[in-house]
Parts: sequence; C-alpha cells; structure tokens
Amino acid sequence: MDLRTYIVEDNATIRENLIGTLEELASIEALGWAETENEAKSWLAQHEGRWDLAIVDLFLKQGSGLGVLEACRGRATGRRVVVLSNYATADMRKRCLQLGADAVFDKSNEIDALVEYCIQLYEAPRPGA
Repeated sequence: MDLRTYIVEDNATIRENLIGTLEELASIEALGWAETENEAKSWLAQHEGRWDLAIVDLFLKQGSGLGVLEACRGRATGRRVVVLSNYATADMRKRCLQLGADAVFDKSNEIDALVEYCIQLYEAPRPGA
C-alpha cells in the first residue's frame, strides 16, 4: 500500500513536480492538496485516519503552514507531518518542531532528504496496514 499523502502547497508548479517526484521515487499516493490553511485543516480533520503523511509549506495563499501544524498536534499515532519550505532557517525549523512537525526540509536543497524520509516511512510498518 502506498504512503497516503496530502500536500499543502499553493504553488501549482511546485506541487505538481513534488507529487510527480514522490509518486515515482517514494511510493506515495497523493490524496489531494490545499492552497490555504483553512482548506488544509478542514481536509485533514475530516479525513483523520485515512492519511499517513502531510507535507506542508509555510507560506500559503491564506494563513500559514504553522497553523496547519498546530491543528495537527492531536493527530492519530503513526500520522506524520513534515514541512517543506524555502524558509527553513534554524529558528523556523525549531518553531516547526515545537508545533509538532516530524521533520523540516528546505525546498532548495533537501528534496532528496524528503524522498528518503518518505521511502523510510513507506518501508516502516504502519498502524492498520
């Protein structure tokens, strides 16, 4: 079973390239995507238990990825939320981890690390699998 993944990214080109790359290299199944904080929070809450991974950008058309992270704090065991952003400074990484992110990746130079992270999640046993 592929890694059921939800993408929170407002740039269509980045989103499409990311989904294509991760589907090809990391066995993810993109369940959908959101461009705003409210869309993301609503979808993730309504589909609790039906996703394995959420990949969240920090800067969105409305709201922020930080709000999405905060909303995911009570997620079910085994659900992972990672940040993929161009703004992955040391302070921002720390803040994201404080809000419950499982990992933070820089869009400009850590895509390979994100792919590897997804592969490791895919290969790990999952609840209900």
